[in-house]
Amino acid sequence: MDTVAEDEAPPQHAVSRAPRALALSFVNGLAMRLGTLGIGIALARVVGPEQFGTYAVALLALTAALSFNELGVSLAIVRWPDEPEAIAPTVSAISMAASTLIAAIGFLVAPAFASAMGEPSATSVVRVMAVSVLISGTVATPAALLQREFLQEKRMLCDQVNTWGGAICSLALAIAGMGAMSLAIGRIIGSGAAMVLFLRYSPLPFRLRVDRDVAGRLLRFGLPLAGASIIVFAISFADQIVVGRVLGSTALGFYLLAFNLSSWPVQMFSQPLRAVAPPTFARLQHRPEVMHKTFGSIVGLLGAVTFPVCLLLAGAAEPVIRFVYGADWTPASSALLWLGIMAAFRILFELAYDYLVVVGVSRSIFTIQLVTLVALVPALVVGAHTYGTPGVAAAQVLVAGVVMFPLYLRLFHRAGLEVPRVLARLALPVLAAAGVGASALALASALPSDVIALLAGGGVALLALGSLVYRDRAELAQLRGSALAGAAVQEQAPA
Repeated sequence: MDTVAEDEAPPQHAVSRAPRALALSFVNGLAMRLGTLGIGIALARVVGPEQFGTYAVALLALTAALSFNELGVSLAIVRWPDEPEAIAPTVSAISMAASTLIAAIGFLVAPAFASAMGEPSATSVVRVMAVSVLISGTVATPAALLQREFLQEKRMLCDQVNTWGGAICSLALAIAGMGAMSLAIGRIIGSGAAMVLFLRYSPLPFRLRVDRDVAGRLLRFGLPLAGASIIVFAISFADQIVVGRVLGSTALGFYLLAFNLSSWPVQMFSQPLRAVAPPTFARLQHRPEVMHKTFGSIVGLLGAVTFPVCLLLAGAAEPVIRFVYGADWTPASSALLWLGIMAAFRILFELAYDYLVVVGVSRSIFTIQLVTLVALVPALVVGAHTYGTPGVAAAQVLVAGVVMFPLYLRLFHRAGLEVPRVLARLALPVLAAAGVGASALALASALPSDVIALLAGGGVALLALGSLVYRDRAELAQLRGSALAGAAVQEQAPA
């Protein structure tokens, strides 16, 4: 098993905060998505597809840099069995050094990247966005410490300041006529304000110090994950790279809007869970049977809540796009149909990734990602040349179902999970979600009003979701008690 150390788990008091932290994480994600929905709509209408495409090129470059900017070492704080004071200054030093180097490289290669994506005018926007890499490196350790201690109320405040401050600033600058640059500047202002709060709320003071022994252990732990993160980025954003390169920046703007819309369920449900799941699994790793049971329960409940929402977006793609963003953005709906389905896969794979990293099969995850990338890139290129943006989105769904899902099931078996039980937990949510998607598609075609079609489709989705959650209500209650209580008992037991 790949572990940073082999000592006892952290104190019980942190575990007891996990249920509340999960609830706050969900509220945080919901507030971020709903709170900025109106601003996002206004920005899309003010900026327009062409300028939004220019920003999409810069955002792609930033996302690439952020995928490995702190070399994966911050996750060690979450998994560290001892108190993190001994490693935090070294983690900060490594994060800052790596982020500074990557930001400088990004600034220098910005013209070449923008030209390769067919949008030379994005160069200045890419360079401004490079500042976010430095900010991310600075907050890596405080953010990991807040996650480790389940201090989600403070994390929520940081995230809300980031989201609201950046969005309001971007909107004001966009109205003033700054175009794509308004989105970049707003992002920097929002993340800079959040950085101040992260440093203020960090459980430990922000210090830079390099302990050679600790640094070696951290890099041995983090570099494989950083390498895997590069592959994860390539898998996650190869579609946008192909769209920008083959179809142009305006098509990328449409595609990015559809992708952002399909990410609502991921950000509202999966990301809050990911703030809590890794430290929870890490504290349960001394009791494998409890950890396996907890994972199975989370998979089933997550599918019950998220799959119907994802398929609702897919089936009602056209009325959703027209109603939310206006008729000018209608071309984005053809990609959203497939990206909504892909969102369900993303939610499942993200939870699987977090679980498998904790149980110590990160090298095997890297192999899965590498195989997926080899299969994905040619599929995306063929899809783009043949069917445009919907072909790119459909290619992802094909590779996710035929390549990634079977490979993850194989790793589940190696980790000790009973694969038939995992599939059984997913079966009913998948069937219910398929019914929701088909109903939403039929209603969108049959009803003359987008609003009525969305209300009717949403009613079907709520019925399916409510029925699934009601069926699993006992298991939901157990997640708040038995699994975490088992971890607490284990922590109290003698070594």
